[in-house]
Amino acid sequence: MREPLELQPPLVIAHRGASGYRPEHTLASYRLAIALGADYVEPDLVSTRDGVLVARHESEIGSTTDIAARAELADRLTTKEVDGRVVTGWFTEDLTLAELKTLRAVERLPELRPRNTRYDGRYDVPTFDEVLALVAEESARLGRPIGVYPETKHPSHFAALGLALEEPLLDALARHGMGGPHAPVFLQSFEPGNLQWLRSRTPLPLVQLVAADGRVDLVTATGLRRVASYADAVGVAKDLVLPRHAGTGTIGDPSSLVADAHAAGLLVHVWTLRDENAFLPTGYRRGADPAAIGDSIEETQAFLDAGVDGLFTDHPDTTLEACRLHASSSRLRALR
Repeated sequence: MREPLELQPPLVIAHRGASGYRPEHTLASYRLAIALGADYVEPDLVSTRDGVLVARHESEIGSTTDIAARAELADRLTTKEVDGRVVTGWFTEDLTLAELKTLRAVERLPELRPRNTRYDGRYDVPTFDEVLALVAEESARLGRPIGVYPETKHPSHFAALGLALEEPLLDALARHGMGGPHAPVFLQSFEPGNLQWLRSRTPLPLVQLVAADGRVDLVTATGLRRVASYADAVGVAKDLVLPRHAGTGTIGDPSSLVADAHAAGLLVHVWTLRDENAFLPTGYRRGADPAAIGDSIEETQAFLDAGVDGLFTDHPDTTLEACRLHASSSRLRALR
């Protein structure tokens, strides 16, 4: 029987780094997230053709790098099925690390984050080893532990290609002294089988991810008890905790998910908090411009009121300030 995790909530997890301010999954994005005070940085992991783990949200990299402009790699454009979806583009598994390192990252959401495009072309695609080295360097410099929260992306897809992600992931963590039970690491995946394999090989805490349109059977009271047999937390789309009213887009009362998960012994981490209107419930938007900044502080406090244990965020500074304000108001209420 695993010991229950005893972590001080809420954790602030920098989603792809400080991706609201820098192109996602770059060392610059992770470094800024750490400087802003995030507890954890989140690298999504995919594999190169030669089996090196690199940080990209998807294996298809047409929208996050400048590969479309690289004539020497034009012949790598292809169409394939990934996790049941037909995708056309350029894929990390078709490039060696040396080839991937010639590319430069670009902002994935230029319409919503035009200020981030000034960093286009300035950063390369980091390996997982480079991310872990940065975390160790910044932890030592700042005198505080900074955690890593890697996600295995498309693990079944990569396993079918002979490029399984799990063993390279565990090997990298071990090399950097982060493989033990007390290391500040969470391992996350959407695939239960992937987590079950990891459960038999690592004491690190595991997180079952669930999308709003995905395996929602896993976040019923019965499903959560099943998840607790192999994982320590659920990482859920935020609408599963605070559902939105159909038609109006405003949030309603919390679902039973947090209470049910806690009853099963699971932590609850929600994704993803973002400042822009485009990602906010109707009641928290400010103006009609999708790229304008809305009131994500109020949204964050609603999740804290709902009792979540961790928050994925593109804007760590905003989320940390919301946590500070929430804790302050909670202390005032306790004194009354």
